[in-house]
Amino acid sequence: MVRSLLNIVFSLLLATSVVAEDSGLRRMDTGDQAQGWEAVGRLELNGRGFCTGALIAPDLVLTAAHCLYDKSTGKRLSVEQIEFRAGWRNGRAEAYRNIRRAVQHPDYIFGRQNDVRRVTNDLAVLQLYHPIKNTRVVPFETVMSLGRGSTVGVVSYAEDRAEAPSYQKMCTVLGEQEGIYVMSCDVNFGSSGAPVFSFENGQARIVSVVSAKGEYNARPVSLGVALDGPFEDVMAAFSSVKTLPDNRLSTQQQRNRTGAKFLKAGGG
Repeated sequence: MVRSLLNIVFSLLLATSVVAEDSGLRRMDTGDQAQGWEAVGRLELNGRGFCTGALIAPDLVLTAAHCLYDKSTGKRLSVEQIEFRAGWRNGRAEAYRNIRRAVQHPDYIFGRQNDVRRVTNDLAVLQLYHPIKNTRVVPFETVMSLGRGSTVGVVSYAEDRAEAPSYQKMCTVLGEQEGIYVMSCDVNFGSSGAPVFSFENGQARIVSVVSAKGEYNARPVSLGVALDGPFEDVMAAFSSVKTLPDNRLSTQQQRNRTGAKFLKAGGG
C-alpha cells in the first residue's frame, strides 16, 4: 500500500467526485468471451510470479516497470527470466514469446515506495524475439490523455484469477495528479502492468497502465500511469538501446527462439 502517495493524490480528489456505477469483473474463460482481448497476456517472471502486459505492436509489450524486478531481492530480472503469454487462458496461450530486450522509463527507480515518481514513471516496453503474426492477436493503439470522470475499462490477471483474464467494462477515473490516474478499477496483485482502456468511437485504446492498488476510506482504488509524457520517454529510451546480436544469447534462449509455440484457444 502506497499510503503516502495516496495521501498526496487524494487531497485533491474524492471528496467531490461523482462516480458512475462501475461494472463488475467478468472472467473470460471461453474463446468467445475473450475475443478481441487476445493481445493482453500474462508475463511470467522467473517462475515466481506474474504481471499483466499488452501488445502495442506485433513485437512490443507495454507493462509496468516494477514488473522487471524481483520484489524479494530488488534485483532487475534478466530477459531470459521473462516470458510473454498472449491471451493466456486456462493453461493455453495464443502465442508464447521470449523477450529480446526490456526498457524501463529512464527515471524509474525500483523501491521508491513513498515517492510519487514510483507510479508516475512506472512504465516499461518489452521487445519480443519474434513478432506475433497471429490474426487473432491484434495489438492495441495508445491514447495519451483522459479527463476526470471518464469511464474506462481494464483487462487483467491477478493472484485470485490467474488462469484467465478478467474484464471490467466500466470503472471511473476519479482524478489525476502529477501523471497519476486514480481509478475505481478492481485490481489485485498480478494486475500490475494491466492495460486501462478508453472506448472513444467504439475502439479500445490503451490510455494507462496499472501500477498499484490502494485504499481510501475503506474503498479500494487503483493507480495508473498516464501515458502522456512517460510513454514518449520510454520509447525514446527504447530507440536508443541497441539490440544484442544473436550470438550473445544463451543456449536456452536460442533454442526457445526457434521453437515458438502456438496453441489455439479452446472454446470452453
